[in-house]
Amino acid sequence: MELFYRKEGNGPTLIIIHGLYGSSDNWLNIGKKLAENHTVYMIDQRNHGRSPFADENSFNNMREDLVEFYEKHQIEKAIILGHSMGGKVAMWFAADYPEKVEKLVIADIAPKNYLQIIEDSQFYLHQNILLAMQEIDFSLVHSRNDVDDFLGEKIDNSRIRQFLLKNIVKDKETKKYKWRINVEVLYNYLEEIVSGVNQQWLDDRIPITNYPVIFIRGLKSNYILDEDKNLIKSIYPDAKIIDIPGAGHWLHAEQPEKFMKAVMLCC
Repeated sequence: MELFYRKEGNGPTLIIIHGLYGSSDNWLNIGKKLAENHTVYMIDQRNHGRSPFADENSFNNMREDLVEFYEKHQIEKAIILGHSMGGKVAMWFAADYPEKVEKLVIADIAPKNYLQIIEDSQFYLHQNILLAMQEIDFSLVHSRNDVDDFLGEKIDNSRIRQFLLKNIVKDKETKKYKWRINVEVLYNYLEEIVSGVNQQWLDDRIPITNYPVIFIRGLKSNYILDEDKNLIKSIYPDAKIIDIPGAGHWLHAEQPEKFMKAVMLCC
């Protein structure tokens, strides 16, 4: 699959992979700052942003998309910065292609099965979000505010709604609003997105020491908990874990200066 991407700067190659509901648009500010010392590629993953829609959205699919991206752009080796779902894609790609990875920077996601967490389940959170997105009748939508009003009936968190609204675009032909992400397919693959790239998946490769690995976590987020540190170290014995105070899951948007400082320490 030929992924949409943005390219900035010169120097060692760095690839940014966004998370679920994200796109390269969310990483422009960070990407431009990193481009002062790197050649930065910000990609849109399949079924997101301006990249093509497809009927499948497995981690194997997303890994192979990245393999094709390397080949198309003649990239031999790169630093990979992956956030959330993008972080799992980065870990899965790196496990199979260690020779292509200079360094792995994982933003607020752990290599664990989040489906096993009953309380505050990520699966049910995202299931609710994707169901709400599918229920919108765009023939009745005249503005983004209309979408926000509908989502507000299903999703209490205004920060999440504002993030989702970045995926609303107006179709050039029909002049109607639509989602820029493939909501139905993401819903169908949600179980794998939430559970995949865990310790069991990586078991035959452990310990992984082929490349430096850095995890950056938001201290207000529940994606990387203190008890996950032992899990991370069991897979990546030499991994470093950097905390960002005052940041939730979208740490690059909530605390951009602190996040940039952490990334620059890594890169």
